[in-house]
Amino acid sequence: MGSWRQGRLFRKYFLYFVLLVSSALLASEATGLYFSYRETRAALIALQREKALGAAVRIEQFAKDIVRQIGWTMLPEASGAGALDQRHVEFLKLLRQAPAITDASWLDEKGREQLRVSRLTMDRIGAGIDRSADPVFRDTRPGHTHFGAVYFLQETEPYMSIAVAPERRSGGVTLVEVNLKFVWDVVSRIRIGETGHAYVVDRRGRLLSHPEISLVLQRSDVSGLPQVRRALADGPDPGEESQDPGTGRDAQGNLVLAAHAPIPELGWVVLVEQPLREAFAPIYAGLRRSAVLLAIGLGLVVIASLALARHIARPIRVLQEGAARIGSGALDHRTQVKTGDELEALAGELNRMAERLHESYSGLERKVAERTHELELANQARSRLLRAASHDLRQPLHALGLFVAQLGERAGDPQTLRIATQAGGAVTALQELLDAILDISRLDAGVTAPKVTDFPIDTLLDHIDSAFGPSAREKGLRWRVLRSRLFVHSDPLLLERILLNLAANAVRYTAQGDILIGCRRRGEGVRILVCDTGIGIAPEQQQAIFQEFYQVANAQRDRRQGLGLGLAIAGRLAHLLGTRIEVASRPGKGSVFAVEVPRGQRPTAPAPAAPRLRPADSLSGSLVFVLDDDALVRNAMGSLLGQWGCEVALAADGDEAVAALARRDRLPDALLCDYRLAGGETGVEVIRRLQGLAGIEIPAALFSGDTAPESLREAKASGYPVLPKPVAPAKLRALIQHLVVLRRLRPAVGEDQVLAD
Repeated sequence: MGSWRQGRLFRKYFLYFVLLVSSALLASEATGLYFSYRETRAALIALQREKALGAAVRIEQFAKDIVRQIGWTMLPEASGAGALDQRHVEFLKLLRQAPAITDASWLDEKGREQLRVSRLTMDRIGAGIDRSADPVFRDTRPGHTHFGAVYFLQETEPYMSIAVAPERRSGGVTLVEVNLKFVWDVVSRIRIGETGHAYVVDRRGRLLSHPEISLVLQRSDVSGLPQVRRALADGPDPGEESQDPGTGRDAQGNLVLAAHAPIPELGWVVLVEQPLREAFAPIYAGLRRSAVLLAIGLGLVVIASLALARHIARPIRVLQEGAARIGSGALDHRTQVKTGDELEALAGELNRMAERLHESYSGLERKVAERTHELELANQARSRLLRAASHDLRQPLHALGLFVAQLGERAGDPQTLRIATQAGGAVTALQELLDAILDISRLDAGVTAPKVTDFPIDTLLDHIDSAFGPSAREKGLRWRVLRSRLFVHSDPLLLERILLNLAANAVRYTAQGDILIGCRRRGEGVRILVCDTGIGIAPEQQQAIFQEFYQVANAQRDRRQGLGLGLAIAGRLAHLLGTRIEVASRPGKGSVFAVEVPRGQRPTAPAPAAPRLRPADSLSGSLVFVLDDDALVRNAMGSLLGQWGCEVALAADGDEAVAALARRDRLPDALLCDYRLAGGETGVEVIRRLQGLAGIEIPAALFSGDTAPESLREAKASGYPVLPKPVAPAKLRALIQHLVVLRRLRPAVGEDQVLAD
């Protein structure tokens, strides 16, 4: 009994192999259908060949009847006018008895026409026309019949000449012209199925007879059809069995089943063809019947399989679902299978495995949770540290730049001025590094949005030429910028920054040779190229150069060779514009950088120039409010602005700014505010608070030492200009002049009333 239970799974699967009988049935049915198809096809071809042979015999008999009737007109050798008159009477009988004959002539032994009877022209008797050069007369031997080549009278109706000569040459030659349209009666009566038909062609493949007489009158050439080529290639002996009947195509390109039979004496071929779909209709019907029976049989097999598989598949499905649940993490799930065979034993092993995994995973999950929590805390601490370090570093650096600018302006001796200049260079280098990092942070944060417009590319080429042409020529390089009349559709500022970075790299890494910058059309776009003969880039490095701080030939981190951030910024800007920078380079040969942008529309009329604000000649007397919670920054800003002649009001938060505004007898010309202030207040809130008290919109700008992406997005969304710290003194002066000009141009409606209140 135990062996019976252990072998039960095998016996269940054995029943599946029994169902393989259905495969044998399918193979048997397919074999029967195949041989049935071959037999039916052979029978159809045999039938068509019989039809073709029958038509060939009838057409040949038609020609022999005409020859026999011609023989009745031949008189014993005689001379004199009476014999010619008697021959004339016989020819008239011949035309009456053989409607296919249109002309009958008798030529004497020298080839002179002595008699001509015609249905189409006047009869001629004793004309004596010399026709000895006619091929029909020349090729006709005594005692034989000559069938001439088919020709078309008036280029429409097919005709054939038949010449008969008696045994003695002195009897002359009887020549008749036969209209082959009468063969149509023979051909049109041959029918194969509903649409099958027969037709006759000559040895050149021209159509001589067809159920559609218009095709014959059009002198149709069917020699290009496969079945016609095959028929013309066969031997002329009608007893040969070399014909290769099979499929072909009709004039419309449809597949047909074709057979043929030659008429050797005339040099013609009779073809019989039937559309393949119609010919094989019985086979198709048999296939459909067999398919229905097979479908019924297979349906019964499927039903039997389902009934059997239900008993086998149910426990297997339970095992599958249990394994899936355990694999998805439900380690406390237990699979219940009661079959008494190998499947039940497998379920028991699966349950024991799940129990062991549950014990192992319980301890592992606890450790993973603890480690994950520690990593989250470490990431948060690192983010706070980096954010605070960046902010705290920018604040003193911003103040340092302002102090160095004051020192440079107040230097009285060359030594002090040199030290101030060197300190300014160091501060500038550090500012460039922080600005580049901030640019990357802005691009990653998504706070930079392209402003796309149509503009001439030559404008950017001019800027690049002015920026790098002098330094390139100073290095002894051949610098060329090719002009262009093309317009592009892009953001001019972002595209200019990409090209400036590419041009800067070309000048920096090219020691000798050429630098070429230009553009060309490419489909609907414009491809801008920066080519140099510099150090080149190896293929494995051409993608790494767009990573931060990666430089090809600067292992010593020489600051004079750049920071390794230019191409990283250019790559991100290109992605922002919906394009990419392509690189083609060979070490020691040079590089080609290319960026492609859409082509723009040339304006139909020049756009009116925007009104330009004339910058203030001096900041003397301008009232500037400076809000910053860092005392060092406030003092540096106050000292520098006072040195520029400004009247400065300093505040650490919004309350101090409101108090300072209340003490003043005039409204400020500009508000300069740090974005993050002590106590959680933002510069945007303070600016709007002061503008609300003043009753007018005072020009304002924000400064920020915070590079966090969310902070950059919030500051950008305020609508005020945002400058990252540290700010170069020249840029700061230009910004204040711009704000002061806006303040002076903006009408201060109600300002006196606000101050009086």
